[in-house]
Amino acid sequence: MNGMRDWVNFSEVKKRVKLDRVLRSYGVNWLRPSGGQQYRGRCPIHQGQGPEAFHADLGRNVFHCFACGAGGNVLDFVAAMEGCSMREAALRLQGSQDGAGAAWASEPERSKLVTKKRRVNPPLGFSLDLDDAHPYLAGRGMDAATASYFGVGYCGGRGLMSGRIAIPIHDADGRLVAYCGRAVDSGDPRYRFPAGFQKSQVLFNYHRAQAASDDRVVVVEGFFDCMRVHQAGFSCVVAMMGACLSRAQKDLLAGRFSSIVLLLDGDETGRRATAQIANDLAPACSVTLLPPDTQPDQMTAEQIRQVLTKVERRTAIN
Repeated sequence: MNGMRDWVNFSEVKKRVKLDRVLRSYGVNWLRPSGGQQYRGRCPIHQGQGPEAFHADLGRNVFHCFACGAGGNVLDFVAAMEGCSMREAALRLQGSQDGAGAAWASEPERSKLVTKKRRVNPPLGFSLDLDDAHPYLAGRGMDAATASYFGVGYCGGRGLMSGRIAIPIHDADGRLVAYCGRAVDSGDPRYRFPAGFQKSQVLFNYHRAQAASDDRVVVVEGFFDCMRVHQAGFSCVVAMMGACLSRAQKDLLAGRFSSIVLLLDGDETGRRATAQIANDLAPACSVTLLPPDTQPDQMTAEQIRQVLTKVERRTAIN
């Protein structure tokens, strides 16, 4: 303890720090008015796609998300956004009353804060204790060795990943920067990313793929696609975590690999993405089209091997 600097007046913080200014400090500018001082929109905490899930009552200084269940006052909001304790949230907001914190930052300072938050995925200061033997993983065709290798497992504790399969995400230097939580049932959202995490800045499994001796990399859409391709014997594989390849992801691929094999989903979205990405990465890119409504995580290991072996043979002939 550092005397008065560590003393927290929780009630005073909740009274003086206004939710609307805290929301603005995190770049939340998409909420729509819904009567009086109430606003609603996409949740900034779990980054879900529900356009009406997050409700903020600025008159009462409280919020609630009907998708992820988060709710409370300004302390609860900051704690959820930062992944910190209520006391740490209170200390940040208490300091901000003197102009030192995000919630009371001037507009130029706030703009810099938000811009930096969008560009950088800082390393996590913790890791989760996960159950890699959860039945969901076997149901997705993943063996124990693969689950252990990727560090995935069920999160039975508290927090944003609670009740989900947590998937560790690392940056290009191998630092753990986030977990993504996959619902084990029909829960919404199906995939939950932490607030502030910018998936466009990283490629899932890139830190392992770039360390391999291969000059060819397989690019897939999702986490489980990546893990199943690895399990089939192709360890140099990365996932975009979606159907779009960002400039940062493109630079990561082009800076390390001379041959890129696209193995995206066979649906309409995947085919459009394949055409666009192949054009962006040409001439280093090879395209593999899967049958309609087929995706790598639904294929057997033998089917994946057959598809990728054909690519290798075709490339060798050319």
